[in-house]
Amino acid sequence: MKIFIGLAWPYANGPLHLGHIAGVYLPADIFARYHRIKGNEVLMVSGSDQHGTPVTIKADQEGKSPEDIALYYHEMFIRCFKELGISFDIYTRTGTENHKAVVHDMFLRLLEKGFIYKDLMISPYCERCKRFLPDRYVRGRCPYCGFDDARGDQCDNCGKPLDPEILLDLRCRICGGVPVLRETEHFFLDLPRFQEPLLSWVEAQSHWRPNVRNFTLNLLRQGLKSRAITRDIDWGVPIPVKGFESKRIYVWFEAVIGYLSASKEWAISVGDPDKWKEWWMDEDARSYYFIGKDNIPFHTIIWPAMLMGYGGLNLPYDVPANEFLTLEGRQFSTSRNWAVWIPDYLEEYEPDPLRYVLSSILPETRDSDFSWSEFLRRNNLELVGNYGNLVHRVLSFAFRIFDGRIPAPSSFDPEDLELLNACEEAFEKVGALVEACRFKEALSKAMELVHMGNRYVDKTAPWDLAKKEMKRCSTVIYTLLCLIDSLKILLYIFMPFSSQKIHRFLGYDGSVEGCKWGMSRPPYGMAMRPPTPLFKRLDQEIVEKEMRRLGKV
Repeated sequence: MKIFIGLAWPYANGPLHLGHIAGVYLPADIFARYHRIKGNEVLMVSGSDQHGTPVTIKADQEGKSPEDIALYYHEMFIRCFKELGISFDIYTRTGTENHKAVVHDMFLRLLEKGFIYKDLMISPYCERCKRFLPDRYVRGRCPYCGFDDARGDQCDNCGKPLDPEILLDLRCRICGGVPVLRETEHFFLDLPRFQEPLLSWVEAQSHWRPNVRNFTLNLLRQGLKSRAITRDIDWGVPIPVKGFESKRIYVWFEAVIGYLSASKEWAISVGDPDKWKEWWMDEDARSYYFIGKDNIPFHTIIWPAMLMGYGGLNLPYDVPANEFLTLEGRQFSTSRNWAVWIPDYLEEYEPDPLRYVLSSILPETRDSDFSWSEFLRRNNLELVGNYGNLVHRVLSFAFRIFDGRIPAPSSFDPEDLELLNACEEAFEKVGALVEACRFKEALSKAMELVHMGNRYVDKTAPWDLAKKEMKRCSTVIYTLLCLIDSLKILLYIFMPFSSQKIHRFLGYDGSVEGCKWGMSRPPYGMAMRPPTPLFKRLDQEIVEKEMRRLGKV
């Protein structure tokens, strides 16, 4: 099966933080790693959104060009994703010529088919700044829920898409003045034309998460309105129509096309320019879009409408949008520096503990919270004390007692078979949960094997067996090595770096990615490598240090 995985494109206006990773990039990477090791063909794409108004706002603040800001953070994103093990097939940006060409093709096709039309619209104009104000340069009160700091493109409180001119108590984000409303000509996407097809399609998506499906159906049943897809700004993808040289294509229309443009760029990079079609035109291929809940309407309504209008391209199979991650009980706030920035984290700590802790608290159906005290507890108790201790003491003992080679077992007792059977069953259970995008539960199910392994060690006491029953000892240790070899694969999708260490300790060459999804038994007599601890115990002092960094202590 072919699996397409599209990840939300981060604005290239500041560093990534934990909320981004937990909301989008980690769950998508777990999903991609699983499908690759399962034997499916995966194409996972994303890139930096260089054209969003947050980029121009950042550029204005720092007195730099939007391009300089975007490229700086794009390179930072690439480094962070690599160090965290986020395994893109391609991570690109919206500033490429390829992206511009694909956006122009989509725009012109929809225009030709009558799904895009020209019309006048009322747009806020700031007389002090002497400019029309794009969506995020405007703040005001949401007409639907009353939230008093809604953006011009969407309300952060109720999640509804907005247009700047319908905000109440309008104000300019730059100078704080009250803008006036003026007429300006733009292109519009005729969303009402897609109302019924979208409604029928979404109603059939019974496998979607309830929060995603219900939110989308609610918006559709309220009725869709046409939305402007161009804006008065000089930063972004040009409009391929004469007379509109001073305007640009709206980022909310352009950025989602990045999934398609990235796929085409990837196909060119592998020497087969048409290969992208296998994921976009094959009816048996499935496409998954990993996003935060604030991005739901753009991926369940607007992007599907664009795909319907273009024709011949697959609609999303699933949009497993996550809720939000909070930090120490409060919402992330970049303006107040209330965040754990990924570059800062990677300077101090290893990636797998973060991947593990975030995987265990992913905000799949409701908001969840990250705290440094809980990070410390899980690292020291669950990773170091339970999983890491099991792996290290078994591998160290096996390496020492059996001259650095995998021992051959004799006959298996019922308790050995019980553990081996549990290993086999775990792959089916964990796999089913991952395929359903229930990653927290999948991790918990995999970790049950760790607890079972520790109980087995306590019960069989191989250290005592080595003194009096070497045949029985070799069987017990081989059973445990099968467990560890299997855990290496089960937990690889969550913690790839530690799994690769285990792969090497057991004596395998190459990458753990080459393994198959299923129970693994190391071959008798294979030469092992001297093991070292998988994880580092952290001191209590890190909690106080990190809270000081947040300014809370």
